Amino acid sequence: MDTIAFIGGGNMAECLIGGLLTSGHKPSLIHVSEPDESRRNFLSKEYGISCVESNIKLAEKADLLLFAVKPQLLKQIAEPLTQAVQVRQPLVLSIAAGVRTTDLEHWLGGTLAVVRVMPNTPAMVRAGASGLYANHLVNSQQKNLAESIMRSVGLTVWLENEKQMDIVTALSGSGPAYIFRIIEAMEDAATRAGLARETSRLLAIETTLGAARLAMESDDSPAQLRQKVTSPGGTTEQGLKQLEEGNIEQLFQNAINAAIDRSRQIGDELGADT
Repeated sequence: MDTIAFIGGGNMAECLIGGLLTSGHKPSLIHVSEPDESRRNFLSKEYGISCVESNIKLAEKADLLLFAVKPQLLKQIAEPLTQAVQVRQPLVLSIAAGVRTTDLEHWLGGTLAVVRVMPNTPAMVRAGASGLYANHLVNSQQKNLAESIMRSVGLTVWLENEKQMDIVTALSGSGPAYIFRIIEAMEDAATRAGLARETSRLLAIETTLGAARLAMESDDSPAQLRQKVTSPGGTTEQGLKQLEEGNIEQLFQNAINAAIDRSRQIGDELGADT
């Protein structure tokens, strides 16, 4: 098995560590560098892994170096690792939103295999959806390694080009917030209509979960599933009519486009001084 080193021990790193261990990866081959001592102690005790303060020590022995830090901090964290990374030549994997592979590779001295990943928060309950993009130096074995890590917390898809990462960011990266907002709106509407708030929330959440599971497991498209539950002259038809009159499709198109534009702006801002 490969030695996997996490730079940063936050929530997403912890999620991936848990997924790896559940998938059979040995704790002795998972290492974390984390500046917060209490966080290091927690991760070490909870998962039986090695946690250190020094990023360089990990970079010197990693087969895969995974950056799980805030995008705004990535450059200043990556640049001091250049010498160690150039000697070791690990696969570099980044889950820092917005940071492009060319920028990260440049900060680390160039000529490195880099995989960029856009995960989402449902990964914390092993129900994530991650888009991955590999630069031209990533070989098939390294792609399998990167995929196995992200697959331990959910579904994975490979992208043909890095520009598509902005779309993935807008769809699955930001998407959970859209769904939470829909659940919130359904809960509020049912509560105002007369249900207890706890009952409204439970039904809204379970309905969303059940519909998503049905869409995943059915051979029918979402449009076909919608049609099957919509009886002519029935309650569902009347409810959907209101959504259509409110131009729900255009609202979501606007939301996705706005998020795509912001994702591109963030990439330009973070890479402007490379």
